[in-house]
Amino acid sequence: MSMDFTDQRLSYEKGSLDQSSVPESPFELLKAWMQEAIEVNVQEPYAMSLATCGADNKPSVRIVLMREITQNGIVFYTNYESAKGQDIAENPNAEALFFWHKLERQIRISGSIAKIEAQKSAEYFQKRPHDSQVGAWVSQPQSGEVANREVMEQTFNQLQSDYPENTQVPTPEFWGGYEITVDEIEFWQGRANRMHDRIVYSRNNNDSDENGASWNTKRLLP
Repeated sequence: MSMDFTDQRLSYEKGSLDQSSVPESPFELLKAWMQEAIEVNVQEPYAMSLATCGADNKPSVRIVLMREITQNGIVFYTNYESAKGQDIAENPNAEALFFWHKLERQIRISGSIAKIEAQKSAEYFQKRPHDSQVGAWVSQPQSGEVANREVMEQTFNQLQSDYPENTQVPTPEFWGGYEITVDEIEFWQGRANRMHDRIVYSRNNNDSDENGASWNTKRLLP
């Protein structure tokens, strides 16, 4: 039996976005919106949908956690041998989406994607909780088939025995960070009557500022 949601509607009326008042750099607005999401207690505002597409031309999307905003893009960490890692190896382009219903906002980020330096990945890995470090070793290969949960638990328990609390868990060679270097970023603010505000920043590759890029902005129809 189907489910019909055509009568389920909300009017978005919590904010506005004026092209004339946005900062020159999209990263300033990204940080400001992220900080506001934190202040109003959006749960895990740094959680984002990450879309990739490999050589098979089949898009794939999943939730990952952004861990850093750099001067050129955003960073997240994962298993390099995962399905997303295979997609990235075949097609080094990706798009990320943040959606914060509490603020009636979306941010879409698209650009090229590449591994970060191994040393930086190792430094972040060692900051993770001990059991999360152990868990990274269990997920190998990530998305690979496993007979049952008991197999996972046994592997986890064995690794906890090999690396007890307060001992250093080695950083897996198959695990680390990616940075999406932003080519385009869209800020979406919900408005009443579906007259939403959409402002897009596009990287101007023919010019640069002290941060290595300048940006063009435009408003899109909702």
